Amino acid sequence: MEQGRKKWMTAEDLSVADRFIEQNPDINSIDLILFDMNGMERGKRIPVCMLHKVIKNGVCMPASVFALDITGETVEETGLGFELGDGDRLCRIVPGTLNVTPWKEGVAQAVITMLNRDETQGFFADPRNVLHRQIGEMTDRHFYPCVAVEFEFYLQDNKLDKNGCPQPPIMPVSGKRMTQTQVYSLEELDEFRSFIDEVISVCEIQDIPASNIIAEYAPGQFEVNLKHSKDVLLACDQAMLMKRVIRAIAKKHGFEANFMAKPYTEHAGNGCHIHISMMDAMGVNVFCNQPKVFENAIGGILKCMPDTMAVLAPNANSFRRFQPNMFVSLWPNWGWDNRTVAVRIPSGNLEDTRIEHRLPGADCNPFLVIGTIMATMLEGIDKKIEPPEAIEGNAYDKEGENFLPLSWPQALERFHSSEVLSERLTPRFCRVYHESKHSEQIHFFSKVSPLEYEWYM
Repeated sequence: MEQGRKKWMTAEDLSVADRFIEQNPDINSIDLILFDMNGMERGKRIPVCMLHKVIKNGVCMPASVFALDITGETVEETGLGFELGDGDRLCRIVPGTLNVTPWKEGVAQAVITMLNRDETQGFFADPRNVLHRQIGEMTDRHFYPCVAVEFEFYLQDNKLDKNGCPQPPIMPVSGKRMTQTQVYSLEELDEFRSFIDEVISVCEIQDIPASNIIAEYAPGQFEVNLKHSKDVLLACDQAMLMKRVIRAIAKKHGFEANFMAKPYTEHAGNGCHIHISMMDAMGVNVFCNQPKVFENAIGGILKCMPDTMAVLAPNANSFRRFQPNMFVSLWPNWGWDNRTVAVRIPSGNLEDTRIEHRLPGADCNPFLVIGTIMATMLEGIDKKIEPPEAIEGNAYDKEGENFLPLSWPQALERFHSSEVLSERLTPRFCRVYHESKHSEQIHFFSKVSPLEYEWYM
């Protein structure tokens, strides 16, 4: 069972560029997008006349792009900066990502990925390569993953409130500011129909399979779903590009799209729910016909979950989302068709059995999250780890034995000391990720917040 695309475009793909240029004669430049450790867009803008050269020869970017913290500063402790002379690595265009950018006149886009020095494999610190390694580990065992990504986000007014804080938007039709929670509200979808329709339209143009958008649990909160894909890297490319679309179209309509894990103190946070199943070589769902593998995969995810929190919740704001009765679990648990647990098994046909991991926040990097989930699934399968009993009813009313590290320092320490993640994600990657986030954490906690003046001065 074959899965996925070519790793990157080469001279054999020049005809793709020719067709693209012929079909889009108004394009004059192309954004080459590299997603960093934080899921932020880095890259270069090239004139369209250089497209053939970039496809044939690649384009250079410094390896230190994967040592950048959230503020864009290089973290030297990662070993990717001056220690390596801040040298370049070759990047190549990812097949299937060359497309128009409808909200930018004359501009197209393509995703790029970084190679190692001998240009035979992906660079170890590129999140796409972290995920690619785990896909390879699965296929070595004749497992072929299938994933879908769901993002929650808030639409907000592009003007701050009187206290300088974000606020819900004014509804375009009624002219009233949103104040109430109306989950699954069709009326709210009608209010923002022009925004939603344009998001779906642009996603179609860019071959991003956004299936639907629903109103969520707070004023201005929405959820957008991507269809399941057997090409896991493609699914993550599309998830990242979809966030780019939503932000751009929101700005065009006079809003801000906010993917922070916890934009408001009083409202639910934004999650990134990951749906994952595994097929065998014949395309049959392993979770359906090999129940022991299914159980062990859940067992591995839950046992290793405390170690993975620094990836699922990558920054300080991420942990503000973990509060009782806010649609996110506070300890490793699972259940059947139960949205109060960390790992939910959705209802549906037996052949569609899948795992829904509900802990990641919308601020996460899907490449790293899905790669880490796969690593812990394989840990469970290889070590035959049994899961605890499934939770029935309200998991918020129950307590588990294995609590999650629910602060940034605790999560980073747990990640740093994890032998499982070091072995499966490689020590080199774990060092880069930990040092980058540890440095960011130190800088964050060194700043004096307005609340401290209000409480302690």
